Amino acid sequence: MQLLDDEDAQAQELADAQDFIVQNFKYYSLCDWQEGMKFMVIPEKYDLVVKTFTDAATGKEVNNMPLKHYIMVYKGHHESLDGHDRLDFYCETDGRNYYFEIPNVSFDDYCYEKNGVPTLAYLGDVDIAREKLMGKTLYTKTKKYRIDTDYNSDDYRDVIVPEDMEVKVIAVGVGTRSFPVKIIVEDRNGNEFYQNVAISKTNCGMRKEDFEDSEYTKYLFGGSFEVVDDVMAIDNYNYRTFIGKVIHTKYPTKIMNETSKKLQAIPRLTGYQIESITPHKTDDKATIRLKNTILGSYFTTDMILDANLAENQEDYFGYMFAPGPGRKVETSEGSRAMIRAGHVGVGFSEDEVMMAAGEPNDIKNGENGMYTWVFNRSNNKLLFVEFNGSGFVSRTYTGDVPGTKSEKGSKKKRVLVLKK
Repeated sequence: MQLLDDEDAQAQELADAQDFIVQNFKYYSLCDWQEGMKFMVIPEKYDLVVKTFTDAATGKEVNNMPLKHYIMVYKGHHESLDGHDRLDFYCETDGRNYYFEIPNVSFDDYCYEKNGVPTLAYLGDVDIAREKLMGKTLYTKTKKYRIDTDYNSDDYRDVIVPEDMEVKVIAVGVGTRSFPVKIIVEDRNGNEFYQNVAISKTNCGMRKEDFEDSEYTKYLFGGSFEVVDDVMAIDNYNYRTFIGKVIHTKYPTKIMNETSKKLQAIPRLTGYQIESITPHKTDDKATIRLKNTILGSYFTTDMILDANLAENQEDYFGYMFAPGPGRKVETSEGSRAMIRAGHVGVGFSEDEVMMAAGEPNDIKNGENGMYTWVFNRSNNKLLFVEFNGSGFVSRTYTGDVPGTKSEKGSKKKRVLVLKK
């Protein structure tokens, strides 16, 4: 029974890693607000006309703009002498007490609605995001992000970045009431950009169906970022719980293609299903058989399952792979047989080339939008893949690495044209 308990625990660890949001960011309806919860006043256009708070000492309504960026601490609710329910707040910024008067209905009726308290951005999500995400590696999941244009105001401009690009979280701040967590990231070239996202959706003022609109999907955390999980350690006694799980590559790697019987270069974010795990009897590694989730082709790799036994991080399964599906790639039926064998064909898209050959070692730009990907091959050979101006392969050819003996003896290039 202990083995079964351990296996259940290991399976739960994987489930926890796949549900980062649910595990770390609890949604609080207004009915469940607890004293001490903190919010920041972030007025929007509508809030400039309609006043939200009343000064408890004077009984006078207060304009929202003077309270902008003030921190309000929730202190519970009470019924006034005239029968209106009020939500009480203490302002940490100016030391005064305020209340929000619930319009027309009781607290019990109002708290089940999604309206919440206008202007207030929930700081609990910001604090947890700062704790859990600072310094973490993420992948971009959309193309449109923002760059601040004036740090003294809320002005910004949109910026377009590639999807599935690796970035690092360098700061977490406060965004807006609807999307309270401002996640600032940096790519490998030092370019900074950010996204305001809703995570728990506490007091965001939006309904579930609002986030289903394509305009707002990217403002959910999962619509803008993917977390790189580091919890893929597999205990040798519990590896069976991982059979059938879907994973993806975190970094480019090489694994054995069962069709070609050769090591094939694999790009990051490639999805696989674990078919079997066979621990070795003579060393600390295990043979892991993987099924590509798009092509259905099979690969094997020998890796260490226990992080404590891995001298090189590239040999550790949990370093190279993360839970969950990889990047979605469209490919034609005619291309798949070539991709399974690791061949690149004329007419391939960039995604199809990476599925067949991995990520390029070099990129050379040409004229009229043409460009060439260069791949290092064994025996001092290079594979050149030329793309036309539309982003599809126009031809492929091989050549020698500059400076090698075979390259000096012959200047001819062997052209290889593979058609679908």
